[in-house]
Amino acid sequence: MNIIVQCSFLILLFDLISSNQDAVTCSSTFKLINQQSNDRLHSHDVKYGSGSGQQSVTGTPNADDVNSYWQIDGNDCERGTPIKCDSTVRLIHVTTKKNLHSHNFASPLSHNQEVSAYGEDGAGDEGDQWRVVCTTRNDYWLRKDGIRLQHVATGKYLHITGDTYGRPIHGQKEICCYQYANSQNIWKVDAGVYMRPSTEPLSSTRDDQSNSRPQSSSNTDHFDDEL
Repeated sequence: MNIIVQCSFLILLFDLISSNQDAVTCSSTFKLINQQSNDRLHSHDVKYGSGSGQQSVTGTPNADDVNSYWQIDGNDCERGTPIKCDSTVRLIHVTTKKNLHSHNFASPLSHNQEVSAYGEDGAGDEGDQWRVVCTTRNDYWLRKDGIRLQHVATGKYLHITGDTYGRPIHGQKEICCYQYANSQNIWKVDAGVYMRPSTEPLSSTRDDQSNSRPQSSSNTDHFDDEL
């Protein structure tokens, strides 16, 4: 093996290791922020007054709201393994333990496809499955990259509209599924804990106060600010 081939192999290996270390991983907990509107994917114990009547999912500009944390369901993958592009994942709302879900109901404001939080303690149905659509040529879902979440059952994309709710969730934006890929359905991970196969988190970041962080599942999981 000549020196050029050896160097090329080492560069490729270094890039692969670096990508894996910066990847979103199975069982990680984080916020998802819409790259166009800067709103965070959010849910709460407020049900839709129309459509399915299930728990509502909205977009919020508030950086310090604990109800904006989501976790990749560890039942579908091995804890700490990097999530590959085109993988199918389920996202569990940390506070209410319901799954990010969609189905053929009309959303309340724009009358696109409704997005809700559904199920109990991670148990749900095929409407909870989302495909990770990477917007770069990387093999893995990297924390620095925007991605789309495509609803597996209907093929539509997790999307934020410009429509705003009134009471009791005044100022929060409508989240729906939309037929076409555009700038309003690109999302990026924000504050969170990113797990590795060992008992230590891969790394974590934050955009809010410590009293609004998700609680660690055991004494092996903790937050460190990333500098």
